[in-house]
Amino acid sequence: MTPPTSLSEVRSRIDALDGELVRLLAERQGLVRAAAAFKSDERAVRAPDRVERVVAGVRERAGAEGLRPEIAEAVWRAMIAAFIEYELNEHRTG
Repeated sequence: MTPPTSLSEVRSRIDALDGELVRLLAERQGLVRAAAAFKSDERAVRAPDRVERVVAGVRERAGAEGLRPEIAEAVWRAMIAAFIEYELNEHRTG
């Protein structure tokens, strides 16, 4: 990828990435909704051991991709927390 030559180009590229992230998050939301049907209770939804495995894996992949692991962890923990709340709601309303 060529370096951006202006702030406008930086912002345009960020906007394009944000669009792709939204699309991917919508896909993830669909999978989270599907997962709720397979879980029997709130503990299964929260799955703290799974959260820690996911975060550890993301930290490892982040470093390999040039993303600071602490940034990746903060983003994933926030995202996971939001999706857990979504899934809890889906689980409750069935």
